Amino acid sequence: MRDQACETLDPVTRLRGFIQDGGYASGGKLPPERHLSDELGLSRATLRKALDALERDGMIWRHVGKGTFVTDGASPKGPTSPMVELGRQLTPFRMMRARLAIEPAIAREAAVNASGETLRKMQRAIDRAKAATSWKDYEAQDDLFHRSVAEASDNLLLLTLFDQLNEVRRAVAWGSVTRESAQPSPDHSSFAEHDAIAAAISSRDPGAAYDAMRKHLGSVAKRLFGEV
Repeated sequence: MRDQACETLDPVTRLRGFIQDGGYASGGKLPPERHLSDELGLSRATLRKALDALERDGMIWRHVGKGTFVTDGASPKGPTSPMVELGRQLTPFRMMRARLAIEPAIAREAAVNASGETLRKMQRAIDRAKAATSWKDYEAQDDLFHRSVAEASDNLLLLTLFDQLNEVRRAVAWGSVTRESAQPSPDHSSFAEHDAIAAAISSRDPGAAYDAMRKHLGSVAKRLFGEV
């Protein structure tokens, strides 16, 4: 049973403590959301936001249809995964160059193989990103959008490659990247770029999907680093 001290903790801290105190080893599967919601005294919506935060921190990773798993980074005393260790050696600029080399090809495959469900997932992420009231919320939806593109490729190897790329990305030190506002502006360039990617995939145009994703990632790199 939860004590009063636990009740005063914010949801992310509460969830992190549950994982650390529960002795979950690397690769361990967390209980279903319904169980976690009851155990932690959180609504499902609040729990999902906490899970999103820990996934961005690299403490957990989620696989659609299989569940939520603890990463090597969950325990500071344990060994780090090769992907996390690799991320710690990369600069943000080189991370973006890797994305430019890989994600356009994934988008091209998505245009060939996307299902109605993955197209709907892309659109939900786009809509929620546009409604985000903070950069943290936007980045969570941005992450979901890019993963939905990888899911749309209908290729387990490409999806696994994307997940590994994302694990490395989370471990990269982004401290040099600063934001000039509390949230994306209504004309944030990524909004239109995401729309273009989704439109090309929905239209089953592999070349346009490749070009739209490359243009988007190049735009992000230029905005963050002043070069592509």
